[in-house]
Amino acid sequence: MQRAFATGAPGLGRREFPAAGFSLLELIVTVTIVALLAAVAIPLARNAIVREKEVELRRALREMRVAIDRYKEASDLGLIEVTIDTEGYPESLEVLVEGVDQIGAVDRRFRFLRRIPIDPMTESADWGLRSYQDAPDATSWGGGNVFDVYTRSGATALDGTRYQDW
Repeated sequence: MQRAFATGAPGLGRREFPAAGFSLLELIVTVTIVALLAAVAIPLARNAIVREKEVELRRALREMRVAIDRYKEASDLGLIEVTIDTEGYPESLEVLVEGVDQIGAVDRRFRFLRRIPIDPMTESADWGLRSYQDAPDATSWGGGNVFDVYTRSGATALDGTRYQDW
């Protein structure tokens, strides 16, 4: 082992200082601790990203469902014209964005959405639709009206439910 020698204060003699640096064992322990911390942090970060997408999905579904309900309420109150066989529900999601003419008012339109939200799970605006006449668990749209929306993602949520069932 090499030793570095330095002189101390005058009259105290010489002192020995060990050579500077890390031993192999210290490096192995440090690398192991850093690897364990990274192994714990990566799954937590992934779950945080998935959880954020789930929150965004719930927000988008709620926003569109509220717009559909507002459209239905306006049609029930006679504020907008109702197309036959739609049961008072919008014919498509685009109708909620484009708006509909208000009855008894010139150049006045009701708009229920600013835009169709992007599905965070599929990264598209292609939502699954159900009409009033469809079965609650239908996977194909009857095309008559838009009664409900759901994501087309077949993935499973962190809580074990399918995103399509939200």
